[in-house]
Amino acid sequence: MYKKVMLLMVSLAALSGCTSNGGYGNYAAAPVHLNQKMAQDTVAQLLTLYPPAQTHLCLKQPIQDTYGATLVVALRAKGYSLMEYTTPKRTRRPQASVVAAAPHPDLRYLDLHYIVDAPKSTDLYRVTLQIGNQSISRVFTLTPEGKLYPASAWIRKE
Repeated sequence: MYKKVMLLMVSLAALSGCTSNGGYGNYAAAPVHLNQKMAQDTVAQLLTLYPPAQTHLCLKQPIQDTYGATLVVALRAKGYSLMEYTTPKRTRRPQASVVAAAPHPDLRYLDLHYIVDAPKSTDLYRVTLQIGNQSISRVFTLTPEGKLYPASAWIRKE
């Protein structure tokens, strides 16, 4: 038991240095059903922190993985307003006299980013969500039978 706790602590410390501002996405080679389970668990935690009908989220990264797709569907099913990421279109640059000030972003929306990663040679997965200027993280462990369980509580950083 002591070895597992120490491994978890070392893994969390090592993974905390892996996050950067631009490295959002899913970096874990987890099977589809594990990504879906982690996304469902994430939405359950968001329900306790942010009321669905009153929370507007703006996804700030493209969805290219099962975790992200499941997260989007589950958030909408629970009543969250979700603005998805759109790739900016490349247009011809207007002349200086025509450039207007960009509209202010809608301050009611909270920016949403996620990272799913896993240390090599372990059965651990970490999910981190950046919501506005706060983040929440949780580590999951995979049993020898292939079942996914939380290995930590949700950790909230303000």
